[in-house]
Amino acid sequence: MQGLEITVLLGLAMLVGTVLAPRLRVATPLVLLVIGLALGFVPELRQIELPPETVLLLFLPVMLFREAWTTSLRSVRRSLRYIIPMSTLLVVASAFAVAGVATWMGVPWEAALVLGAAVAPPDATAVAALGRLLPAKLFMKLKAESLTNDGTALVLYAIAVALLLGDQITPLQITGMVLLSYLGGAAAGIAVAVLAFFALRRMQSTLTINLTLVLVPFVAFLIAELIEASGVLAVVFAGLIVAWVSPRITTAISRRAADATWPFGVYLLNGALFVLIGLEVQLVLHEISSSEIGILLLITVAAWVALFVVRYLFQWMFSPFSRPPAASTRSLRHRSRVVSTVAGFRGAVSLAIALSVPTVTAAGEPVQGRDAVVFVTAGVIVLTLLVQGPLLPAVIRWAKLPTDDAAVEEYELAERAISGAALAALDELAIEHGVSDRVRDRARREGYERLELANARAIARQRASEERDLAELDASLDGGAPSAMGPIPPGDGERATSPRAVSRPTSDADATSQTVTEPDGGESRLLSGPLEMIAVSDDIDITQRSPLLRHKEAQRLRLAILDRKREVLLRLRREGTIDDLVARRILAGLDLEEIRARGADKTVE
Repeated sequence: MQGLEITVLLGLAMLVGTVLAPRLRVATPLVLLVIGLALGFVPELRQIELPPETVLLLFLPVMLFREAWTTSLRSVRRSLRYIIPMSTLLVVASAFAVAGVATWMGVPWEAALVLGAAVAPPDATAVAALGRLLPAKLFMKLKAESLTNDGTALVLYAIAVALLLGDQITPLQITGMVLLSYLGGAAAGIAVAVLAFFALRRMQSTLTINLTLVLVPFVAFLIAELIEASGVLAVVFAGLIVAWVSPRITTAISRRAADATWPFGVYLLNGALFVLIGLEVQLVLHEISSSEIGILLLITVAAWVALFVVRYLFQWMFSPFSRPPAASTRSLRHRSRVVSTVAGFRGAVSLAIALSVPTVTAAGEPVQGRDAVVFVTAGVIVLTLLVQGPLLPAVIRWAKLPTDDAAVEEYELAERAISGAALAALDELAIEHGVSDRVRDRARREGYERLELANARAIARQRASEERDLAELDASLDGGAPSAMGPIPPGDGERATSPRAVSRPTSDADATSQTVTEPDGGESRLLSGPLEMIAVSDDIDITQRSPLLRHKEAQRLRLAILDRKREVLLRLRREGTIDDLVARRILAGLDLEEIRARGADKTVE
């Protein structure tokens, strides 16, 4: 098929999947994978192949950069005890377990080790797409694990392919490959992030800033590949660092533009990738002889079960070395391990590794076991996505993991902290920027209203949480079903306790209906409607400042307040008081306020 036809086909498949998924109440990637499998029954469509270099060089850098960008650096630091063994030792254990099972079922040892290296690492994009129902902390730990385990898998793959092709590998060479993969990938990512920092801090144009950000993952991946290090780790390190420093080196407009375009672009790439995986599975299936399909299906199921068992046992064995929460029980830790095991999805990286296996040796002979590696890898991916994906919500409901309100509490804390800091500095800012008392007092009233609203929402949420806990306790004591009561929506809490519902100072500019005195002193008439121009009397106090001057003063003060809030917010993030993602969420709101304050004529760059 021609490139344009393939593009239209992928677009239509993603459109159908996006429409069907909410109606079927199934995750969109699962629907897209099934659509790809269904399209694979058309002989002409099976000609569409997924080259491994396309996944590694086109899809992965962008998707991994976005996942690293939306990963909490604080959570990564606090979860290193979990991430390091899970992204290294578990990958090795999983690879050798799968290799042992496949060898026992007739696959040559060298090819079986390649298979183990391919299916060992959970995929970051699959985890991000299918694991959104997980508690925030567990979801972030799984994302961090999936972002860093590919380095280990690729080293294992290089060793296994060398053995498959008849080369000899010494322990010293293995050590060098591991060090080069991790240290080289980290160094490449850090170097590119530093270059991006110095480049972005000198840019003001939204277009050039976002073009630079798009280049960062590709440059990091390229440099790492040139030194034979892990391109995946290079992209992850670059993404984490650039995301941390971006509030200080980018503009509000560029951040809002990036937040609007990056998710859509990643969604397109991710959706196309799941459709292509479905097509690739059908291609592999039709290339295998019918006499081999039966045993390969058994190997696929056995490898999938082995991954399940090894992942759970590894977490159980390393639980004494982890730092469990203070209130956790043995039963809760067991349920958490089960959830983590089910959430270990395999995806594009595994398929790219399998497809990268050479077809012939240096002597020109066919590589034994390559078809089995590709078939079993594709089958494991399908099983993890189509079985574990729909199973995960049920397992999460069964686990009854504690509700994680840390992000909500930190958000409320940060909102109150930055609003209070801005109010405390209001007099200083007004003097510094030459703002009149009238404009300053109006800003003070608005600031107190915002602070009281934040306090009211926090109280409403806490009250709703207490009522929910009491209802669940009463239901458990009575033997009845648990209450379905959830938190009060922000709108309801605002109507009940918001200071705006009680009283709000109203300025002339806020009025939509007003009695206006005619210039000749005649009878007043009532004007209404937000778009009507309100007439004013010619009896004006000329000693008052003009509305235009007051508007400029208010704009300067508003921008100064936003700068102070942003400064306090970043300090809270730097001190670890609030999470990176909470800070990013509040920063997005401050950016919108800045864009509105600057005016429409300043938003296009």
